[in-house]
Amino acid sequence: MRVLLAEDEPRVAAAIAKGLRGHGAAVDVAPDGAAALFHARVHPYDVLLLDRDLPAVHGDEVCRTLRAEQPDLKILMLTAARSTDELVDGLALGADDYLGKPFRFAELVARVHALSRRAGVARPPVLAHGDVELDPARRVATRAGEDLALSPKEFGVLEALMRAEGAVLTPEQLLEQVWDANVDPFTNTVRMTVMKLRRKLGEPAVVHTVPGAGYRL
Repeated sequence: MRVLLAEDEPRVAAAIAKGLRGHGAAVDVAPDGAAALFHARVHPYDVLLLDRDLPAVHGDEVCRTLRAEQPDLKILMLTAARSTDELVDGLALGADDYLGKPFRFAELVARVHALSRRAGVARPPVLAHGDVELDPARRVATRAGEDLALSPKEFGVLEALMRAEGAVLTPEQLLEQVWDANVDPFTNTVRMTVMKLRRKLGEPAVVHTVPGAGYRL
């Protein structure tokens, strides 16, 4: 899952980004509305966490613009205001959900996962492929009932491949879905992560290399 966080308070942004990355999300941070629009037009995101009171371009305008340009993008609006009028205004602009500050981080994570599951076609809460099961909300992956103890990136790669349902994903597609914009596109991090994932999955092999193309289940 790839998330864009538009938040102008550096400490708040750093805390939210760190927490979401700990739950396996790839997170890019935009410090103002103009940067949020730029990122959203360059990279595909599952969820946008949008602070309403942004500098440069107000969060309302960001929401309105991206809703028109990217109707499938899920938008969770964050604001210090808690009134019913603020809630109605935010949803009327095109936000899919609304969360008042301060909030419990566990609630934020739950809402982000709920929005991600609603993106595109309906997704089952637990993914399965043979004897491998993956629960994105609980961050648990098992094989034959045994916990695989995956790292966040290993979990993200397995989740992406399971959602692809046998289709081939290129290394570039995995970078887009699992890593953030700071990753070096020429790195071998995808290959190394897949290698470690295969080792933890054991035999018979679950992840297969398609020469010259990428990886699939």
